Amino acid sequence: MSNDAAAATATTPTSTTAKPAASPEASPHGLGASLASTHAPAKTEGTFPYAADLWAEGLLWAGILRSPHPHARIVSIDTTHAREMPGVRAVVTHEDVPGAAVHGRGSADRPVFASEVVRHHGEPIAAVAADHPDTARMAAAAVIVEYEVLDPVTDPEKAFEAEPLHPDGNLIRHIPLRHGDPEAAGEIVVDGLYRIGRQDPAPIGAEAGLAVPRPDGGVELYVASTDPHADRDTAAAVYGLEPDRVKVVVTGVPGATADREDPGFQLPLGLLALKTGCPVKLTATREESFLGHAHRHPTLLRYRHHADAEGRLVKVEAQILLDAGAYADTSSQALAAAVSFACGPYAVPNAFIEGWAVRTNNPPSGHVRGEGAMQVCAAYEAQMDKLAKKLGVDPAELRLRNVMGTGDVLPTGQTVTCPAPVAELLTAVRDSPLPPLPKDSPEDEWVLPGGPEGAGEPGAVRRGVGYGVGMVHMLGAEGADEVSTATVRVQDGVATVLCAAVETGQGFSTLARQIVQETLGIDEVHVASVDTDQPPAGPGCRGRHTWVSGGAVERAAKMVRTQLLQPLAHKFGMSAELLQITDGKITSYDGVLSTTVTEAMDGKELWATAQCRPHPTEPLDDTGQGDAFVGLAFCAIRAVVDVDIELGSVRVVELAVAQDVGRVLNPAQLRTRIEAGVTQGVGAALTENLRTPRGLVRHPDLTGYALPTALDAPDIRIVKLVEERDVVAPFGAKSVSAVPVVTSPAAVASAVRAATGRPVNRLPIRPQAAVVTS
Repeated sequence: MSNDAAAATATTPTSTTAKPAASPEASPHGLGASLASTHAPAKTEGTFPYAADLWAEGLLWAGILRSPHPHARIVSIDTTHAREMPGVRAVVTHEDVPGAAVHGRGSADRPVFASEVVRHHGEPIAAVAADHPDTARMAAAAVIVEYEVLDPVTDPEKAFEAEPLHPDGNLIRHIPLRHGDPEAAGEIVVDGLYRIGRQDPAPIGAEAGLAVPRPDGGVELYVASTDPHADRDTAAAVYGLEPDRVKVVVTGVPGATADREDPGFQLPLGLLALKTGCPVKLTATREESFLGHAHRHPTLLRYRHHADAEGRLVKVEAQILLDAGAYADTSSQALAAAVSFACGPYAVPNAFIEGWAVRTNNPPSGHVRGEGAMQVCAAYEAQMDKLAKKLGVDPAELRLRNVMGTGDVLPTGQTVTCPAPVAELLTAVRDSPLPPLPKDSPEDEWVLPGGPEGAGEPGAVRRGVGYGVGMVHMLGAEGADEVSTATVRVQDGVATVLCAAVETGQGFSTLARQIVQETLGIDEVHVASVDTDQPPAGPGCRGRHTWVSGGAVERAAKMVRTQLLQPLAHKFGMSAELLQITDGKITSYDGVLSTTVTEAMDGKELWATAQCRPHPTEPLDDTGQGDAFVGLAFCAIRAVVDVDIELGSVRVVELAVAQDVGRVLNPAQLRTRIEAGVTQGVGAALTENLRTPRGLVRHPDLTGYALPTALDAPDIRIVKLVEERDVVAPFGAKSVSAVPVVTSPAAVASAVRAATGRPVNRLPIRPQAAVVTS
């Protein structure tokens, strides 16, 4: 992108979008078609405007000084040398924050800049604006901070007895779930202790942003936000401004599987722009990304399952401890999901779960796909494997004896009213043909664990088959007000959708086009770019935008449809319900009326605005009971792995997936989302673990943090998609991205257990856990 083009993008945002991509077949149209992604042409051609591409006249560059210690008292901060460096225009610390000194997504407990104490490695202390990025970085490093280093609390179990790390204390939330008879016991009992590591969302695109001061004393932030209105309100509070004087413009989001941007660098950008009166840009290094944004909660889980002699579950007892890191963020919500789904998609008459989220001096944890549900899935599925082994029952058969269905009750007391075809999903993957065994020949050695040079001897390779069954909740929970607003405008045969739902790769902009095409019969549909001048649509997570924002678009489109059809119906003396729109033509049931949408419009502009708000939920009470969730989605995965039992290397041969999707709205897009979720789960199972010894982030880069690549991705076969519509959801569709992330790590671990006979009680799986010594 040229500088001029980027400058236009940064300073004069417009509501323009790419036109629908051409299809080699007859134009795919409406819901159920595999319509191409709105942004695909621009991304493949390299013209898509990411935040890192932005530019503005008179641009300054930002640098941020971050703490090298996980825990220390700040004795003094001296910015003199930094301010005196040539090219430096401003230096800001906690003393320069005019409004709220703290912020946070769940609760406001995280300082914009550390003032008296630093609580995690990488916490921001000061920010610099300079006329060159190298100058900004050097000036940030020139800020002299005198620390009194303190012992970090990095073990979440020790956080209960440690001195308070924060004015709000170390305990963020405790949920004691009580369901059924505490005296209930089974003939068969199995115990387990499990640990889940710290997974980073690892956004491939650089985290970047641009702040531009406004003539009215406000500021505009150009960032890849996934929740622009929440970010605007946070920024306004920090800057001491009214929300209408802060505008967040969403630039091209290079994919998001979590909270995409770290407020720890967004907020200093605006402060620097307001202080200097100049646009200020920051493109975070990979190290800054690892240090700044939130990660998946490392979790310690203790389980005890009781079953009768036939393997039917009688009671589940569990203790779940989430390491929230230094600040609360979304840990309360993650804990609610972990506790609520601690028994999995199984019918359990008695459950007693203790859940805690605590502060430590580790990096902050927060929203990552399937938070809470992924950790407990790995544990309860390991318990089901132990139970099957102790009973001498096939692992799939044991699961089938216990799966829940529609009408069953969750341990929270909530009745499952949505479709829950868990038995159908598990049966589909169990009965799917297994992949062929590898051949013992030199030309086929590449299929062995570790790649071409991996396995020492083919005879050391063992194959295992395992299962995972998972569940997630959709939308927000525990009384969250889920609402989205959308406007549909039609003029000259072209429809435009205005909705602040951010396209993060989940396909909302494509879905919005399909909804309007389906409802109005108009092929050319544009989706406007997002900023906070539009009404809020909420965060892009847990399938929200498919349900809530898609529902708002559908309602607005139906209102426009009524405006279009009612005059025609009145003219011909019939009900508007007797008219239909197909492929841009309006026809009546009897064939008397036949005209095009363009002719019926007659040059008029029609528009409507609508909201979608799902039915309310309620917080969990003091015993973990309550109707906390709007809807649930389920998935079953069978994993086939090859394990070198001498080296401990693991190759995932195949993952067979069956998923409860409600309704397929875009087949190609849906399958891609499932495959991506499965692959992310494989990373959590085998390679992804952000190591933080004594609170220090080790190897914060993509060399030290091992993401699965295309060569690591296994064969993924989607063997069944169950389309049983959820009647309370718009279109009947369910969220599809998170539940395979939740389920695939458990399935891979189950398969490694089957291959090695080892317990495999930690994710990611360490090589030594897969070594068989005798």
